[in-house]
Amino acid sequence: MSGVWQSWGGVLLVSAAGLPLAGLMVWALARAWPLRPVRYAVAEVAMVAGTVPWLWMILTPSPGTPRRLSLVPLRDLTQLAPADLVVQIGGNLLVFAALGFFLPIRFAARVPTVLAVAVAGSVTVETLQYVLDLGRVSSVDDVFVNAAGAGLAAVCSLSTGLARRV
Repeated sequence: MSGVWQSWGGVLLVSAAGLPLAGLMVWALARAWPLRPVRYAVAEVAMVAGTVPWLWMILTPSPGTPRRLSLVPLRDLTQLAPADLVVQIGGNLLVFAALGFFLPIRFAARVPTVLAVAVAGSVTVETLQYVLDLGRVSSVDDVFVNAAGAGLAAVCSLSTGLARRV
């Protein structure tokens, strides 16, 4: 875990420091459109604030590492050490979790819609990693786990009763 902190501690600190700004944005959006439910402002800001740090992490170049493309499902995940597997799966589940949780609250999105948005976003990110030669593995496993995280978060969101009804 210390390796995670060494690699991404700065992103985590900047994200934590940005929370007051996120609160200010919620307040500003709620005041700008007083007839709209406040939960819309919360959802809009939370989708962005909860997703951007993860995108920042996965789109940060890894110097000296060659890019690699992995299109065989489960190949990368089965080759990881248990500690790395926990970090890899846990991190990938969280990439689009905020989007998955708050999308049904802001828009009347059901789980299949959230999954489609997460797959599209994840494919875009993996493509960018490869095309921009960031020294990362562009893996189909990441797409699956990113989408699963968004889908699980959407299920949690829909079970809270906060989500908009279709």
